[in-house]
Amino acid sequence: MNVPRKKIRVRPIDANVSPRFAQPATFARLPHQKDLTDIDVAFVGVPFDDATSYRPGSRLGPSAVRELSRGLRTYNASLRVAPFEVVNVVDYGDVDVVPGYVQDTFERVTDVLHKVHSAGVTPLVCGGDHSISLPSLRAAHRVHGPLYVLDFDAHFDFSDSFWGKKYTHSTWVRRALEEGLISNIVELGIRGSCYSADDFRWAEENGIEVYTMDMIEEKGYRTILKDILGGVPQGSPIYVSIDIDAVDPAYAPGTGAPEIGGFTGNQLLGCIRMLRGYKLVSLDVTEVSPLYDNPTGLTSILAANVFYEAISVLALNKSDKQG
Repeated sequence: MNVPRKKIRVRPIDANVSPRFAQPATFARLPHQKDLTDIDVAFVGVPFDDATSYRPGSRLGPSAVRELSRGLRTYNASLRVAPFEVVNVVDYGDVDVVPGYVQDTFERVTDVLHKVHSAGVTPLVCGGDHSISLPSLRAAHRVHGPLYVLDFDAHFDFSDSFWGKKYTHSTWVRRALEEGLISNIVELGIRGSCYSADDFRWAEENGIEVYTMDMIEEKGYRTILKDILGGVPQGSPIYVSIDIDAVDPAYAPGTGAPEIGGFTGNQLLGCIRMLRGYKLVSLDVTEVSPLYDNPTGLTSILAANVFYEAISVLALNKSDKQG
Protein backbone atom coordinates (compact mmCIF):
# COMPACT_ATOMS: atom_id res chain seq x y z
CA MET A 1 0.00 0.00 0.00
CA ASN A 2 1.39 3.40 -1.02
CA VAL A 3 1.05 5.95 1.76
CA PRO A 4 1.00 9.56 0.47
CA ARG A 5 4.11 11.44 1.55
CA LYS A 6 3.36 14.31 3.89
CA LYS A 7 4.46 17.60 2.40
CA ILE A 8 7.21 19.33 4.34
CA ARG A 9 6.40 22.77 5.72
CA VAL A 10 9.25 25.25 6.06
CA ARG A 11 9.04 28.34 8.24
CA PRO A 12 11.36 30.95 9.76
CA ILE A 13 12.59 30.59 13.35
CA ASP A 14 9.92 31.89 15.70
CA ALA A 15 11.15 35.15 17.25
CA ASN A 16 8.98 34.40 20.30
CA VAL A 17 11.07 31.28 20.87
CA SER A 18 14.52 32.50 19.83
CA PRO A 19 15.29 36.25 19.75
CA ARG A 20 15.99 37.73 16.34
CA PHE A 21 19.59 38.51 17.25
CA ALA A 22 20.28 34.85 18.06
CA GLN A 23 21.25 31.85 15.91
CA PRO A 24 23.42 31.84 12.74
CA ALA A 25 22.29 34.32 10.11
CA THR A 26 20.26 32.91 7.24
CA PHE A 27 17.90 34.86 5.02
CA ALA A 28 14.79 35.73 7.05
CA ARG A 29 15.92 33.10 9.62
CA LEU A 30 14.86 30.36 7.23
CA PRO A 31 16.47 26.90 7.14
CA HIS A 32 19.79 26.58 5.33
CA GLN A 33 19.42 23.51 3.13
CA LYS A 34 20.25 22.10 -0.31
CA ASP A 35 17.34 19.66 -0.43
CA LEU A 36 14.73 21.28 -2.68
CA THR A 37 11.99 18.71 -2.12
CA ASP A 38 8.68 20.57 -1.65
CA ILE A 39 10.48 23.92 -1.85
CA ASP A 40 9.04 26.84 -3.83
CA VAL A 41 11.66 29.57 -3.44
CA ALA A 42 15.40 29.56 -2.68
CA PHE A 43 17.62 32.45 -1.62
CA VAL A 44 21.02 32.00 -3.28
CA GLY A 45 24.07 34.16 -2.59
CA VAL A 46 26.78 34.95 -5.13
CA PRO A 47 29.60 36.67 -3.18
CA PHE A 48 31.61 37.88 -6.18
CA ASP A 49 32.76 41.38 -7.16
CA ASP A 50 35.81 40.76 -9.34
CA ALA A 51 34.03 42.17 -12.40
CA THR A 52 33.37 45.59 -10.94
CA SER A 53 34.82 48.69 -12.61
CA TYR A 54 34.70 51.08 -9.66
CA ARG A 55 34.31 50.55 -5.91
CA PRO A 56 34.46 46.92 -4.69
CA GLY A 57 32.76 45.32 -1.71
CA SER A 58 29.61 43.69 -3.08
CA ARG A 59 31.10 40.25 -2.44
CA LEU A 60 30.04 40.99 1.13
CA GLY A 61 26.46 41.68 0.04
CA PRO A 62 24.91 38.24 0.63
CA SER A 63 26.19 37.97 4.20
CA ALA A 64 25.08 41.52 5.03
CA VAL A 65 21.62 40.99 3.54
CA ARG A 66 21.22 37.81 5.56
CA GLU A 67 22.25 39.58 8.75
CA LEU A 68 19.89 42.52 8.19
CA SER A 69 17.01 40.24 7.14
CA ARG A 70 16.64 39.17 10.77
CA GLY A 71 14.09 41.96 11.17
CA LEU A 72 11.66 40.56 8.60
CA ARG A 73 8.38 39.35 10.08
CA THR A 74 5.91 36.78 8.86
CA TYR A 75 3.02 38.98 7.65
CA ASN A 76 3.22 41.43 4.76
CA ALA A 77 0.97 44.33 5.73
CA SER A 78 1.06 45.93 2.27
CA LEU A 79 0.09 42.83 0.27
CA ARG A 80 -2.01 41.30 3.06
CA VAL A 81 -0.36 37.89 2.91
CA ALA A 82 1.62 35.66 5.27
CA PRO A 83 4.02 34.46 2.56
CA PHE A 84 5.75 31.69 4.53
CA GLU A 85 2.38 30.06 5.15
CA VAL A 86 1.88 29.73 1.38
CA VAL A 87 5.32 29.08 -0.11
CA ASN A 88 8.21 27.06 1.26
CA VAL A 89 11.38 29.15 1.22
CA VAL A 90 14.93 28.12 2.13
CA ASP A 91 18.35 29.71 2.20
CA TYR A 92 20.29 27.60 -0.30
CA GLY A 93 23.61 29.11 0.75
CA ASP A 94 26.22 30.63 -1.53
CA VAL A 95 27.64 29.59 -4.87
CA ASP A 96 31.29 28.61 -4.41
CA VAL A 97 32.78 31.35 -6.58
CA VAL A 98 36.36 31.39 -7.90
CA PRO A 99 37.97 34.67 -6.81
CA GLY A 100 39.85 36.33 -9.64
CA TYR A 101 38.28 34.19 -12.36
CA VAL A 102 35.15 35.69 -13.87
CA GLN A 103 34.18 33.04 -16.43
CA ASP A 104 34.92 30.14 -14.07
CA THR A 105 32.64 31.77 -11.53
CA PHE A 106 29.98 32.29 -14.20
CA GLU A 107 30.00 28.56 -14.98
CA ARG A 108 29.49 27.71 -11.33
CA VAL A 109 26.68 30.24 -10.95
CA THR A 110 24.88 28.87 -14.00
CA ASP A 111 25.27 25.26 -12.87
CA VAL A 112 23.93 25.93 -9.37
CA LEU A 113 21.01 28.07 -10.51
CA HIS A 114 20.14 25.63 -13.29
CA LYS A 115 19.70 22.95 -10.62
CA VAL A 116 17.38 25.26 -8.70
CA HIS A 117 15.28 26.15 -11.76
CA SER A 118 15.15 22.50 -12.87
CA ALA A 119 13.72 21.53 -9.48
CA GLY A 120 10.77 23.86 -10.12
CA VAL A 121 12.08 26.34 -7.56
CA THR A 122 12.29 30.10 -8.05
CA PRO A 123 15.78 31.40 -7.21
CA LEU A 124 16.17 34.79 -5.59
CA VAL A 125 19.78 35.70 -6.26
CA CYS A 126 21.82 38.06 -4.08
CA GLY A 127 25.04 39.45 -5.56
CA GLY A 128 27.75 40.31 -5.89
CA ASP A 129 28.33 42.75 -8.69
CA HIS A 130 25.93 43.05 -11.60
CA SER A 131 27.96 40.74 -13.84
CA ILE A 132 26.37 37.78 -12.04
CA SER A 133 23.07 38.52 -13.79
CA LEU A 134 24.50 37.05 -17.00
CA PRO A 135 25.10 33.51 -15.67
CA SER A 136 21.81 33.75 -13.75
CA LEU A 137 20.01 34.56 -17.01
CA ARG A 138 21.77 31.64 -18.71
CA ALA A 139 20.41 29.29 -16.06
CA ALA A 140 16.87 30.68 -16.28
CA HIS A 141 16.95 30.55 -20.08
CA ARG A 142 17.87 26.85 -20.09
CA VAL A 143 14.61 26.05 -18.33
CA HIS A 144 12.22 28.85 -19.34
CA GLY A 145 13.48 30.00 -22.75
CA PRO A 146 13.88 33.65 -23.76
CA LEU A 147 13.17 35.99 -20.86
CA TYR A 148 11.36 39.29 -20.52
CA VAL A 149 13.81 41.30 -18.44
CA LEU A 150 13.00 44.26 -16.21
CA ASP A 151 16.30 45.88 -15.29
CA PHE A 152 16.28 48.52 -12.55
CA ASP A 153 19.57 50.36 -12.83
CA ALA A 154 21.13 53.80 -12.96
CA HIS A 155 23.39 52.64 -15.81
CA PHE A 156 22.88 50.97 -19.19
CA ASP A 157 25.34 48.08 -18.62
CA PHE A 158 25.64 47.34 -22.34
CA SER A 159 29.22 48.45 -22.94
CA ASP A 160 31.00 46.16 -25.38
CA SER A 161 34.06 45.84 -23.15
CA PHE A 162 36.04 47.40 -20.32
CA TRP A 163 39.83 47.37 -20.61
CA GLY A 164 39.42 44.95 -23.49
CA LYS A 165 37.46 42.48 -21.33
CA LYS A 166 34.06 41.28 -22.46
CA TYR A 167 32.71 40.16 -19.08
CA THR A 168 32.27 42.90 -16.50
CA HIS A 169 29.38 44.34 -14.52
CA SER A 170 29.00 46.95 -17.27
CA THR A 171 28.68 44.51 -20.21
CA TRP A 172 26.17 41.88 -19.07
CA VAL A 173 23.19 43.29 -20.99
CA ARG A 174 25.03 43.23 -24.32
CA ARG A 175 26.31 39.69 -23.73
CA ALA A 176 22.81 38.49 -22.80
CA LEU A 177 21.38 39.98 -25.99
CA GLU A 178 24.14 38.43 -28.08
CA GLU A 179 23.48 35.02 -26.53
CA GLY A 180 19.74 35.21 -27.25
CA LEU A 181 18.74 34.97 -23.61
CA ILE A 182 16.34 37.91 -23.74
CA SER A 183 13.07 38.32 -25.63
CA ASN A 184 12.57 41.91 -24.43
CA ILE A 185 14.38 44.16 -22.01
CA VAL A 186 13.25 47.32 -20.27
CA GLU A 187 15.69 49.49 -18.32
CA LEU A 188 14.25 51.69 -15.59
CA GLY A 189 16.03 54.35 -13.58
CA ILE A 190 18.72 55.46 -16.05
CA ARG A 191 20.22 58.77 -14.98
CA GLY A 192 23.37 60.72 -14.31
CA SER A 193 26.30 61.19 -16.65
CA CYS A 194 27.09 58.67 -19.37
CA TYR A 195 29.86 58.27 -21.92
CA SER A 196 28.06 59.42 -25.07
CA ALA A 197 24.71 60.13 -26.71
CA ASP A 198 25.50 56.99 -28.68
CA ASP A 199 24.33 55.01 -25.64
CA PHE A 200 20.75 56.09 -26.26
CA ARG A 201 21.05 55.39 -29.98
CA TRP A 202 22.45 51.90 -29.33
CA ALA A 203 19.57 51.13 -26.98
CA GLU A 204 17.00 52.18 -29.57
CA GLU A 205 18.70 50.30 -32.40
CA ASN A 206 18.81 47.13 -30.33
CA GLY A 207 15.26 47.17 -29.03
CA ILE A 208 16.00 48.19 -25.45
CA GLU A 209 13.15 50.18 -23.92
CA VAL A 210 14.61 52.90 -21.70
CA TYR A 211 12.90 54.88 -18.97
CA THR A 212 15.09 57.56 -17.43
CA MET A 213 14.39 58.87 -13.95
CA ASP A 214 13.24 62.12 -15.55
CA MET A 215 10.55 60.18 -17.41
CA ILE A 216 9.61 58.23 -14.30
CA GLU A 217 9.32 61.44 -12.27
CA GLU A 218 7.14 63.01 -14.94
CA LYS A 219 4.70 60.13 -15.48
CA GLY A 220 4.94 58.24 -12.19
CA TYR A 221 6.43 54.80 -11.68
CA ARG A 222 3.05 53.08 -11.29
CA THR A 223 1.77 54.41 -14.62
CA ILE A 224 4.96 53.44 -16.43
CA LEU A 225 5.21 49.97 -14.93
CA LYS A 226 1.52 49.31 -15.56
CA ASP A 227 2.06 50.17 -19.24
CA ILE A 228 5.16 47.97 -19.43
CA LEU A 229 3.51 44.96 -17.81
CA GLY A 230 0.44 45.42 -19.97
CA GLY A 231 2.66 44.74 -22.97
CA VAL A 232 4.14 41.52 -21.62
CA PRO A 233 2.79 38.56 -23.62
CA GLN A 234 0.59 36.22 -21.57
CA GLY A 235 2.64 33.64 -19.72
CA SER A 236 6.02 35.12 -20.66
CA PRO A 237 8.73 34.34 -18.10
CA ILE A 238 9.81 37.54 -16.37
CA TYR A 239 13.28 38.01 -14.93
CA VAL A 240 13.82 41.03 -12.68
CA SER A 241 17.33 42.39 -12.18
CA ILE A 242 17.92 45.12 -9.62
CA ASP A 243 21.16 47.00 -9.33
CA ILE A 244 20.68 48.67 -5.98
CA ASP A 245 22.11 51.89 -7.45
CA ALA A 246 18.74 52.30 -9.16
CA VAL A 247 17.77 53.65 -5.75
CA ASP A 248 18.85 57.12 -4.68
CA PRO A 249 21.88 56.92 -2.34
CA ALA A 250 19.84 58.77 0.28
CA TYR A 251 18.00 55.45 0.66
CA ALA A 252 20.75 53.05 -0.46
CA PRO A 253 24.22 54.50 0.14
CA GLY A 254 25.95 51.12 0.27
CA THR A 255 26.80 50.55 -3.37
CA GLY A 256 29.79 50.81 -5.66
CA ALA A 257 28.61 53.38 -8.22
CA PRO A 258 25.99 55.63 -6.59
CA GLU A 259 24.04 58.14 -8.69
CA ILE A 260 22.00 61.00 -7.28
CA GLY A 261 18.30 61.22 -8.12
CA GLY A 262 17.04 57.63 -8.13
CA PHE A 263 14.02 55.71 -6.88
CA THR A 264 13.04 55.91 -3.25
CA GLY A 265 13.09 52.66 -1.36
CA ASN A 266 9.30 52.62 -1.17
CA GLN A 267 8.97 53.17 -4.92
CA LEU A 268 11.17 50.16 -5.62
CA LEU A 269 9.12 47.98 -3.28
CA GLY A 270 5.99 49.27 -5.01
CA CYS A 271 7.37 48.16 -8.38
CA ILE A 272 7.91 44.63 -7.05
CA ARG A 273 4.37 44.47 -5.66
CA MET A 274 3.00 45.22 -9.14
CA LEU A 275 4.34 41.87 -10.38
CA ARG A 276 1.41 40.02 -8.85
CA GLY A 277 -0.22 37.88 -11.53
CA TYR A 278 2.87 37.69 -13.74
CA LYS A 279 5.21 34.75 -14.27
CA LEU A 280 8.19 35.79 -12.17
CA VAL A 281 10.84 33.11 -12.70
CA SER A 282 13.77 34.80 -10.94
CA LEU A 283 14.88 38.04 -9.34
CA ASP A 284 18.33 39.27 -8.46
CA VAL A 285 19.58 42.15 -6.34
CA THR A 286 23.17 43.18 -7.01
CA GLU A 287 25.81 45.76 -6.05
CA VAL A 288 24.95 45.90 -2.34
CA SER A 289 28.28 46.91 -0.83
CA PRO A 290 28.09 47.15 2.96
CA LEU A 291 31.52 48.80 3.10
CA TYR A 292 29.83 52.05 2.05
CA ASP A 293 26.61 51.63 3.99
CA ASN A 294 25.82 53.84 6.92
CA PRO A 295 25.85 52.36 10.45
CA THR A 296 22.20 51.31 10.19
CA GLY A 297 22.81 48.92 7.28
CA LEU A 298 20.13 50.77 5.32
CA THR A 299 21.02 49.32 1.90
CA SER A 300 21.09 45.73 3.11
CA ILE A 301 17.76 46.25 4.87
CA LEU A 302 16.26 47.54 1.62
CA ALA A 303 17.64 44.58 -0.34
CA ALA A 304 16.23 42.15 2.22
CA ASN A 305 12.82 43.79 1.89
CA VAL A 306 12.97 43.60 -1.92
CA PHE A 307 13.43 39.84 -1.64
CA TYR A 308 10.62 39.67 0.93
CA GLU A 309 8.24 41.50 -1.42
CA ALA A 310 9.17 39.08 -4.22
CA ILE A 311 8.43 36.13 -1.94
CA SER A 312 5.10 37.72 -1.05
CA VAL A 313 4.22 38.18 -4.74
CA LEU A 314 5.12 34.54 -5.44
CA ALA A 315 2.92 33.49 -2.53
CA LEU A 316 -0.02 35.49 -3.86
CA ASN A 317 0.52 34.09 -7.36
CA LYS A 318 0.46 30.56 -5.95
CA SER A 319 -2.70 31.31 -3.96
CA ASP A 320 -4.38 32.85 -7.01
CA LYS A 321 -3.53 29.79 -9.12
CA GLN A 322 -4.84 27.37 -6.50
CA GLY A 323 -7.95 29.47 -5.94
